[in-house]
Amino acid sequence: MPLHVPPAPAPALRTVLTALGSPTAVREARTPSLRDTQGPLTPELPLPVHVLDRIAPAAAPATRLAGWRFLIRCHERAVAAAETRLTPDGWAFSHFFEGPYVTATERALRQAETMPGSYQPRLLSVPELYMLTLWLHGDFTADGTQGLLAATDLLVPLAPAPPGIAAHRPHRVAELLPVLTHRLTPAATPLLGSPA
Repeated sequence: MPLHVPPAPAPALRTVLTALGSPTAVREARTPSLRDTQGPLTPELPLPVHVLDRIAPAAAPATRLAGWRFLIRCHERAVAAAETRLTPDGWAFSHFFEGPYVTATERALRQAETMPGSYQPRLLSVPELYMLTLWLHGDFTADGTQGLLAATDLLVPLAPAPPGIAAHRPHRVAELLPVLTHRLTPAATPLLGSPA
């Protein structure tokens, strides 16, 4: 499947390029792989990061754009990622990081390229579950900053996924959201001293 990566805002990309060009920013980053890499570092595959703010059984899921994430490549592999965030003054560099979500994002994007259909890749974070998914939006011409989940969009949980949710297995939004809703809905607890 062809992936149609939305263009990142130019100011967001500039902030990442500035941080990569700053010896202080790279040296002070908590990313040993970024500091120890020999060779040019290039920000690639900008993905809008949306946060799922509300999952409720009777309401449409509410998402909001939180930033843009760039994979940082050296030669042919991603060694880290850079995140930007929107501030009242515009786009600002947030931080560099490494870890399992960098390689999981790269793996999920390669997996998505083999699927039938055309999608716009995004990231969807579910903070309450410490979960990150690759969101494959069906309308690849849409503005990547708009966060409307369509029932037929695909969500690919990235590793590490929460217990009971298989990482790197694509799910339709209509299938996965009820599972997430069930996980986030507190179970009714009996009152102490009440009969069972």
